[in-house]
Amino acid sequence: MLSQESLQKIDREVAKYPAEQKQSAVMAALAIAQDEKGWLSKDAIEFVAKYLGMAPMAAYEVASFYNMYDLAPVGKYKLTVCTNLPCALSGGVHAAEYIKQKLGIDFNETTADGKFTLKEGECQGACGDAPVAIVNNKRMCSFLHPEAIDQLLSELK
Repeated sequence: MLSQESLQKIDREVAKYPAEQKQSAVMAALAIAQDEKGWLSKDAIEFVAKYLGMAPMAAYEVASFYNMYDLAPVGKYKLTVCTNLPCALSGGVHAAEYIKQKLGIDFNETTADGKFTLKEGECQGACGDAPVAIVNNKRMCSFLHPEAIDQLLSELK
């Protein structure tokens, strides 16, 4: 189900915990699986759970709780815009509306070309840089006013 390279990455995460607590690496293992597969299918979640010696439902509970995990296919670029109160007060809602207008999609939708998926996210921990978004759970983009959004979308296209 996963490449040897991904399994080695998971093994490195597992090694950080006592042998009897290897399920503690579930968040990292799910992220590694998602990086390889693009999203987490039920089969991928079950594979990770079995690899870590835990119940598949326990791994699914983690994957379904955190918004960084995708339980359905997403576009090449997943934009998660923070609309929590500090970002909302600093333009997060306006940034999200601008992105919706530019891409022609709403939250939890993907552009027809499969390039962009827009998600609404909780606090990204960068309130002083609001409004913010994260691209593919990896890259923080700050001060997302229309010009910065235009530049980001142009760069990603």
